[in-house]
Amino acid sequence: MAVFELKLEVSLAAAVAIEELLAEREEQRLMVLEDKPAARAWITGYFEARDEALEAWSALRADAGTIELPASEPEVRELPDADWKNSYKAHFKAWKFGKLNWVPVWEKETFALPAGEAVLWLDPGMAFGTGNHETTRLVVERMVSIAGQTGTAGRVIDAGCGSGILALSAVLLGYRDVAAFDNDAEAVRVSEENAVLNDLAGRVEFYVGDLVTGLAGRQAELVLANIQADVLMRFVNELCASVAPRGSLVLSGILSQELERVREVFAAVAAGWRVESRVMGEWADLTLTRSS
Repeated sequence: MAVFELKLEVSLAAAVAIEELLAEREEQRLMVLEDKPAARAWITGYFEARDEALEAWSALRADAGTIELPASEPEVRELPDADWKNSYKAHFKAWKFGKLNWVPVWEKETFALPAGEAVLWLDPGMAFGTGNHETTRLVVERMVSIAGQTGTAGRVIDAGCGSGILALSAVLLGYRDVAAFDNDAEAVRVSEENAVLNDLAGRVEFYVGDLVTGLAGRQAELVLANIQADVLMRFVNELCASVAPRGSLVLSGILSQELERVREVFAAVAAGWRVESRVMGEWADLTLTRSS
């Protein structure tokens, strides 16, 4: 069966806006790839027919509004089976923070793990995240810092686990009681596969749930939620209620221009909690810590 790859390089600013648009449209055929070290980004997708690829691009351009897309048309080319399965690999690189390393699985034979450090092997495939995005990095870096300050004796909940990167990283940090859920059963399946890939099967309780059912009856000393800002604000009560005394809630998926609004919404519910935030590129995190 022929596979056609659509690909067009865009600015990093456009990539951020396009990701938001694709999420709103629940678009499954197109995606944004980013190479942060090189400061480059692409719109890409894989289709069974050339016309199908061009139709998807036309629909995206029609919905783009004020997003500054290149004037040029995307390249659409037919790929041999082996090529399309491996074409995404060029966009993903190993990265680390503290003593944790996140490394594409195809580098397993060549990657030299420094003594005393841990590695999470990642296979993005066509739907699996690598953590290259700032939203994931903000949470990972915050989680590593919290573990260094308070230890890893507490419970962890990863709300909206996606590919399982955050939950499995928590295990590598030393957390023993880790739960993670997503409202997409496919995300939960991929997360479980990635646990197997890293010999961590059974170390995380992965399950299907939303921000109501997934958090019902649960609390943790560390709650992670890398989700869109509007969703975070809509479920502010559920998220804050899931944080155990003296625990922390780490939020990401927040555009920097949305940060103050998100802070206001959560501060109104979490009165008296310590609030911290950072900005990375065009994204921000927000961490709230209960005093009691």
